[in-house]
Amino acid sequence: MILPDIAARPQASALGGIDQSDPMLPLELLELELSLEGYAGGDAGFCEAVRRAADRSGGELLFDLPAGGLIEDCRRIAVLRIPDDGNRMRVVLALLDGHGTEIRMQAPDDETAPLVRFADAFIEVLERI
Repeated sequence: MILPDIAARPQASALGGIDQSDPMLPLELLELELSLEGYAGGDAGFCEAVRRAADRSGGELLFDLPAGGLIEDCRRIAVLRIPDDGNRMRVVLALLDGHGTEIRMQAPDDETAPLVRFADAFIEVLERI
């Protein structure tokens, strides 16, 4: 579930194509989150559920990792690349809650900007291969 306080956060510039003056999350992010409704698989099924949702949206799972206290009430973070309403791709985050029972989507913000920079570097490496 996208929490109102998360939806109202300004979004990081690494989201190419998102208007930072618009406080709402992009429609693509909402659609992706809706496709993850009803998830109840714990840590083991998180990566696969997010991968399937990303594939259905025309995107891809880049990587997932333990949250390590980076985001409150979050056990794991998956970094995805999904298409926006045009032909551009953007990086978004799928977060497994602290109980391992719910996945919520989040646009990167100032706290997660280093993760987005790492994802951008990861994408550059993949594109060279």
